[in-house]
Amino acid sequence: MSGHSKWANIAHRKGAVDKKRSETFTKLSKNILGAIRAGGGNSSPEANNGLKAAIDRARAANMPKENIERLLANFETKKQNLVNFYLEGFVPSKLGGTMPIMIEVETDKRNRTLGEIRSIIRACGGNLSEEGGVRYVFDRVGEVTVDGLNQDQELAVIEVPGVIDIEGRRIYVKPENMSELVDRAGELGVAIESQMIVMRAKNQGANRPQAELLEKLEANEEVVGVFF
Repeated sequence: MSGHSKWANIAHRKGAVDKKRSETFTKLSKNILGAIRAGGGNSSPEANNGLKAAIDRARAANMPKENIERLLANFETKKQNLVNFYLEGFVPSKLGGTMPIMIEVETDKRNRTLGEIRSIIRACGGNLSEEGGVRYVFDRVGEVTVDGLNQDQELAVIEVPGVIDIEGRRIYVKPENMSELVDRAGELGVAIESQMIVMRAKNQGANRPQAELLEKLEANEEVVGVFF
């Protein structure tokens, strides 16, 4: 029995490590795709500084070279047919009751992806709404995530036109000013981890959708972002 328990524990730990690694690679992949979008669809790291930085971070996390190359190749293959849209709805929250959610999707198979997301939402006790059903409680903003800011850097960043708020390592800015913010951050020696357009809830709070729902949505390759 002790031998069985030992190997069962090893298998359990290995499973946990593999799951964590998969989640990390999923996040890194989405950062790479986000950098391509922020760069106007340019998938060349030589011509897209944000993409080059995202790829460097993926390599630093030991993401295999072939994974990165396959990701870029798949984007190039599908980009002519890609459509980007938002899904809106209400889902069970961590603190009880329901809460609004917006899901950004980019796909070359709209109906298939819509069906997949609807199934995930329904299985977790939520429902999609009509377009505009919850959008009014969100603002469309730029979100730039950095590796940290000292006091002087923070004061300088606040002065960049269009900056709305700073929350920890995330800087929120008007979408039209995001490139200006990224350039200024570079001048200040601030390392950018990611940059993307997000839907930010107007009333910020501690509530979150249930963990199971978030995990399933974020694991879907066509989901660009989940906002609440």
